[in-house]
Amino acid sequence: MSATPPSIYTAYLNNTYLFGGNAPYVEELYENYLANPGSVPDNWREYFDALQHVPAVDGSNMRDVPHLPVVNAFAERAKQGQTTVVVASGADSEMGRKRTAVQQLIAAYRNVGARWADLDPLKRDVRDDIPELELSFYGFSDADQEIVFNTSNTFFGKDTMSLRDLTNALRETYCGTIGAEYMYATSQTEKRWWQQRLETIRSKPSFDAQKKKDILDRLTAAEGLERFLHTKYVGQKRFSLEGGESFIASMDELVQEAGKRGVQEVVIGMAHRGRLNVLVNILGKLPADLFAEFDHTAPEDLPSGDVKYHQGFSSDVSTPGGPVHLSLAFNPSHLEIVNPVVEGSVKARLDRRGDIEGDTVLPVLVHGDAAFAGQGVIMETLALAQTRGYYTGGTVHIVINNQIGFTTSDPRDSRSTLYCTDVVKMIEAPVLHVNGDDPEAVVLATQLALDYRQEFNKDVVVDIVCFRKLGHNEQDTPSLTQPLMYKKIAAHPGTRKLYADKLAAQGLGDTLGDDMARAYRAAMDAGKHAEDITISNFKSKYAVDWAPFLNKRWTDAGDTAIPLTEWKRLAERITTIPDSVTPHQLVKKVYADRAAMGRGEINVDWGMGEHMAFASLVASGYPVRLSGEDCGRGTFTHRHAVIHDQNREKWDTGTYTPLHHAADGQAPFVVIDSILSEEAVLGFEYGYASNDPNTLVIWEAQFGDFVNGAQVVIDQFIASGEVKWGRVNGITLMLPHGYEGQGPEHSSARLERFMQLAADTNMQIVQPTTASQIFHVLRRQQVRNLRKPLIIMTPKSLLRNKDATSPLSEFTKGTFQTVIPDQSEAVAKNAAKVKRVIACSGKVYYDLVKKREERGSDDVAVIRVEQLYPFPHKAFATELKKYPNLVDVVWCQDEPQNQGAWFFVQHYIHENMSEGQKLGYAGRAASASPAVGYAHLHQEQQKALVDAAFAKLKGFVLTK
Repeated sequence: MSATPPSIYTAYLNNTYLFGGNAPYVEELYENYLANPGSVPDNWREYFDALQHVPAVDGSNMRDVPHLPVVNAFAERAKQGQTTVVVASGADSEMGRKRTAVQQLIAAYRNVGARWADLDPLKRDVRDDIPELELSFYGFSDADQEIVFNTSNTFFGKDTMSLRDLTNALRETYCGTIGAEYMYATSQTEKRWWQQRLETIRSKPSFDAQKKKDILDRLTAAEGLERFLHTKYVGQKRFSLEGGESFIASMDELVQEAGKRGVQEVVIGMAHRGRLNVLVNILGKLPADLFAEFDHTAPEDLPSGDVKYHQGFSSDVSTPGGPVHLSLAFNPSHLEIVNPVVEGSVKARLDRRGDIEGDTVLPVLVHGDAAFAGQGVIMETLALAQTRGYYTGGTVHIVINNQIGFTTSDPRDSRSTLYCTDVVKMIEAPVLHVNGDDPEAVVLATQLALDYRQEFNKDVVVDIVCFRKLGHNEQDTPSLTQPLMYKKIAAHPGTRKLYADKLAAQGLGDTLGDDMARAYRAAMDAGKHAEDITISNFKSKYAVDWAPFLNKRWTDAGDTAIPLTEWKRLAERITTIPDSVTPHQLVKKVYADRAAMGRGEINVDWGMGEHMAFASLVASGYPVRLSGEDCGRGTFTHRHAVIHDQNREKWDTGTYTPLHHAADGQAPFVVIDSILSEEAVLGFEYGYASNDPNTLVIWEAQFGDFVNGAQVVIDQFIASGEVKWGRVNGITLMLPHGYEGQGPEHSSARLERFMQLAADTNMQIVQPTTASQIFHVLRRQQVRNLRKPLIIMTPKSLLRNKDATSPLSEFTKGTFQTVIPDQSEAVAKNAAKVKRVIACSGKVYYDLVKKREERGSDDVAVIRVEQLYPFPHKAFATELKKYPNLVDVVWCQDEPQNQGAWFFVQHYIHENMSEGQKLGYAGRAASASPAVGYAHLHQEQQKALVDAAFAKLKGFVLTK
């Protein structure tokens, strides 16, 4: 498990002893401490020691002295009549009020000074009326401007300042082209860090001439590429960055400084705006290769492919700290959905490096202002940031805030918050709003953001307020809906021109800007970089070799059985609970039964089958990562991968995970009870699996139908990522599925949606019905070198159904069966009598064989299709051929007719039938809801569909 900084909740728990009701007790302890530090408990001594380093109210560093002797002395003097009450003069009282007001003024600027910051390049903002930032609010007049006040609690470099100088310093720091928000942080240390970093320099950079030229070079590259594409590929979509060119200066600074700080990989997620610019000017994609995509001459070697502004890329670039590997994640048009994917990819990279702090791999997420405020996956991903299973050491967020979302620029319509970034306050992430027309301020804000991330390993945001010169895309006419904004934009000379003129005025060269622009244009005409930033022939020792996992077939064999001696050794290891752990009695019984299963004394149930699959994989060097809501215990209390000590005394200790002890030197087994999120967590796990083919990565839904909350991840990544982008991925989804009368929302994992998405051998969809089947299919996912998403419709009632248990021999021999033949000895002996085959998948099989026994039918065979896609034609045809006098085939399912597998398997079944045979359907009628909510109606439907499987064919009948 990864180490993470203390959460806000932990901070709260750690400070509840300071509540007012405990004041007398704390005061007494403090008095004792001041008299003799060794007289108080260690934890209190550490706390009081820390207090001694906090400046006194007068700004001095004097150590505190015991209060009680002072109080007693005054009390004694009062008894002896020696005290005299001194009433402060009016002047002293007024001066005291002003001192207090000065502290309030300082606090006001730190809290809301950003509201007056100069942020809009288009100069459209009307300054808000914020009385707290006006001197008159505190009763100050012009006569007070030269009064000197104590300012030792600031970082302006002086212990005292006149009111005039202090006010100017505050406005320069908090109301310039950088507007900082950080005072909502719980941590006093972090707040003081920001105050020190901002106030020391008054939020103003002091770059040398070469640095300024470098910034202009990046602005020139950003603008130059857009202008080149605009004139050469007229009207083609590219989602131009014009108006936000400072973003490229920010990204370049981030990469270079990150390398200097020891970061070795940067993983970037972003939507369309500016993506092509990042590919060429940050990651070093050859311009000629980009132009080939516009010209439609680039290689087209994928089944589907994707548009150029969705493409990912990776490269190695040189930085002052050494090579840094850059990865730009592939991203669909669902804007922010890439965020959790990037975080998961970063987590895999950190785990591979053994970096539990997150210092060597940096996630960078680039957002649009409208999407950042509007997309729910933002909140879900932020909620993962400081949790144990999903911690990535803090993310640098950059917002390309062009102040318009498609056609909406009116804040009354675009969001309900003051800033588009306000959502990050839920995790107390600081925000630096910065004017995009001040590229030096943008670079400074980027430096500060990176420094904060590396110091505190938390998220931070740089909000670059800029504009969008063109429309949403290059075929759009924005003045249709934003006439006023686009009049302002039309009159704007461009950030590069403004900055070039500024540097010329500073004496850095009158033609510097034009010279850079001409050089960049010449390089574009040649299809080359003005300066190549990439490193060739460099390969990190942490790079993953995907070659063994490419061009594999789903029919490739995998040895999934394990020797009996290995089974028993592993079983003993993972069913032994230390004496120091007291499990719940129910869990104790579960593990006692599992121990018996390991010895072969009783059949193996589903939970043990799972555990043995995991144990055998980690023992063989394959890590296992299992996450989801309640997956440690299992929604249906079948797993108990984590044992909770019933005698533990602290809430954050006292757990034992047997699978951590499967073998000496084993691979990691990680089980995570996730936050209550589907979309972000599944996206995260997809990202993890996309960067680690050696780990069995499993996401388990609490109930299968909850997966619809993550449908975008399934559609855009899991189902189509390989055919669009060539990205293979072996993620496994466990989706509890089964009709047992639990109503519309707890019955179906929407099998039909996965079946509809199944094509081009893009995934594996299975519905195992025995403990040995889940064992083999989980092992198959890693033992074979095929990396395709595995969708498992897992059961609920079968978890404890004795008919679904398996003998030990099925684990030490055999493999995953895509089709399970009829298990009746009577049917096997009298195959010639069989007139009907009932084909099914899932729990309904057990209902069907029970019904057959009740009827005494020996002319009906029941076979199970355990793998629904890719459909196992050979195995299925083999079963049908066993019955020479077969008349008809019935597909029976629990789901309604318009759901489940029926519409997708009927043509597969028909293909394997012989001429003259008939195909029929037995199941629920088509329904708008996955299942009924009335228990009696569920039972009636279930009985009817099972009866129909043995009755005369009705309704739809297809004859071969």
